[in-house]
Amino acid sequence: MKILCVDYGDARTGLAISDADEILASPLETIYMHDFDRCAEMIAEAAVKYKAEMVVVGDPINMNNTRGERSRKCHALADKLRELLELPVTMWDERSSTVTAIGYMNEINKRGKKRKAVLDQAAAAVILSSYLDYRRLHPETKET
Repeated sequence: MKILCVDYGDARTGLAISDADEILASPLETIYMHDFDRCAEMIAEAAVKYKAEMVVVGDPINMNNTRGERSRKCHALADKLRELLELPVTMWDERSSTVTAIGYMNEINKRGKKRKAVLDQAAAAVILSSYLDYRRLHPETKET
């Protein structure tokens, strides 16, 4: 199943997608949009365009396991996507995904404006990779 992953931000939202076999998580694109509703519409359009069968939204849970304003916004986005799409939409813990993505960017020496342009989609790929790993280890989740 192709899965679209969303790393939601107020200004930039990164998207990543899996292959149909759920092995690879690939950075896809960055949506530059401040308007919440329009951003949700653009994510829904991407889901249709790339033939996603499921959407995963990164959930920025705090390190102490509490949920702050950012997490609430991501949950609201997931709810909006459920309204716009006839696809399952699930939340997935995204703690440290941006830090991991920055580490990858450092390894390939991508810096400055080039990094900023792809960081959010790289973070989405990190989140999606974690979710795909979980699904491989828990095959019962593939029923969802």
